[in-house]
Amino acid sequence: MNKLRIAVIPGDGTGPEVTTEALKVLQAVAALEKFQYELEHFDYGGERYLKTGEVLPEGAVERLRTFDAILLGAVGHPDVPPGILEKGLLLELRFQLDQYINLRPVKLYPGVETPLVGKGPADIDFVVVRENTEDMYCGVGGFLKKGTPDEVATQTAIYTRKGCERCIRWAFDFTRRRNNPKGRRLTLVAKTNVLTYGHSLWDRTFQDVAREYPDVEADYNHVDACCMWMVKNPEYYDVIVTTNMFGDIITDLGAILQGGMGVAAGGNINPDPGGCSMYEPMGGSAPKYTGQQVINPIAAIGAVAMLLEHTGQPAAGARVLQAIQAVTGTKMKSQSAGKMGYSTAEVGDLVVDALAAVR
Repeated sequence: MNKLRIAVIPGDGTGPEVTTEALKVLQAVAALEKFQYELEHFDYGGERYLKTGEVLPEGAVERLRTFDAILLGAVGHPDVPPGILEKGLLLELRFQLDQYINLRPVKLYPGVETPLVGKGPADIDFVVVRENTEDMYCGVGGFLKKGTPDEVATQTAIYTRKGCERCIRWAFDFTRRRNNPKGRRLTLVAKTNVLTYGHSLWDRTFQDVAREYPDVEADYNHVDACCMWMVKNPEYYDVIVTTNMFGDIITDLGAILQGGMGVAAGGNINPDPGGCSMYEPMGGSAPKYTGQQVINPIAAIGAVAMLLEHTGQPAAGARVLQAIQAVTGTKMKSQSAGKMGYSTAEVGDLVVDALAAVR
């Protein structure tokens, strides 16, 4: 088998710290599962922007496109105005590399606290499939009479049949592969009673595609109802498919249900042949903790598990996930920064040690 080629963007703040631990685990599981990989590091992020004035240099996207996957640490720098790095790096890569699936497992690990009283790992275990290249994030809009009392601002949501269908179809296929023993259910989350154009397109496309998947229950929630039921009965959900904007919101709610941003990982996926996908922890760069070795690397290690699962090494990915759960369930005191009972590097070491004991 060819070497797995991974581009690494450690990024800003504590991003390099958690990335170091993720790569430590990657090295260990590669030795155990006997596969080869090669890394190339890129310095894209806040420090580079402050030095050069550019977020991504010319040719960066085309170079990244040649890799099998990208591992991202974190983006966000206190000296860089909000929006510059997020749009210039995160959104730029999602759009240019056509990473049209944002995949967010919402899984409560053993030993991790959830704010939902009486709920445990068996209750919080679902996946959100978020469309990742349309909606409000297309940047269509503008200002009229900016800075005056008569200012008008527009922000236009863009939905296409192609964009809806490829995301929905992927979600149905994923639900089938996930094969939940409790039953295969795909829930469309939208707001068809108010957003009667774009979300009508989503609903009609969902119903059309559902006919091809009679073995999957096709379900629907308004987004406000979904937020209530995620808190009241998270065990109801198997897979959710939703729009870019709503997905951005409900996945943060999901992260809190599963114990916080320190454990939440996600993938920006181009599932087409030859597509390059990007995997990352969902937490930010947490600059106030930089260099203190107190930040939780579990989400970054989980991002490596997802990367392996979706780039031809599913056994290795499953092994990393099992090791994570062994560590959260038997070792760590908390998932909060500075309260884990271990340093960032020590948590990475614990996962490495756990890899040898799981299959």
